[in-house]
Amino acid sequence: MVDKALNDLLTLWVTIEPIGTVVLFATLSAHLPQAQRRKVALKAVLYSTIILLGSIVVGQIILSAMQIRLISLQVAGGLILFLFALQMVFDFSHERPATPEKGHDISVFPLAVPSIAGAEAIMAVVLLTDNHVYSISSQFVTACVVVCIMSVTYGLMLLAEPILRIIGKNGAAILERVTGMILAALAVELIMEAIGVQRWIN
Repeated sequence: MVDKALNDLLTLWVTIEPIGTVVLFATLSAHLPQAQRRKVALKAVLYSTIILLGSIVVGQIILSAMQIRLISLQVAGGLILFLFALQMVFDFSHERPATPEKGHDISVFPLAVPSIAGAEAIMAVVLLTDNHVYSISSQFVTACVVVCIMSVTYGLMLLAEPILRIIGKNGAAILERVTGMILAALAVELIMEAIGVQRWIN
């Protein structure tokens, strides 16, 4: 169970990417008073938590209804995670939106979606709580990991200004690329496990 928790923690950390969220949050909320910044951070984390925990509950139901096999989701998820990792490592121009849509709450877009609860994070929680692979207790562990990461993300968002002053923009960029490398390796492992590469080697 400890190994499961650690694996989930690493996988969800690099897909949710709290450091990138802190940078985005600091940019979007720079003009807001402190009380409003706290409110925006709290709403963004609450919305994201609801989305991710909801994906754990209904993800398998949707997959079963659409008759999508786990191996297909694993390969697709691995490819999506790998492309997302490349975006983080090479800083492609099609990165997360830096400005919100007109008339929308920034806590919803782009903070909650797609910054925190993006497609890669939703895909990850569905894969990590597959009913055919993991027991209810294991899925509960994954849900607890999600809540823990969301709590850390909220704390980091509240400390956005001092954190950026300490590590600087270059430090944030380095951290983003390191997590991108880790995510790329996890994505490859996911695809290899899905297609049974280990069996070919043996």
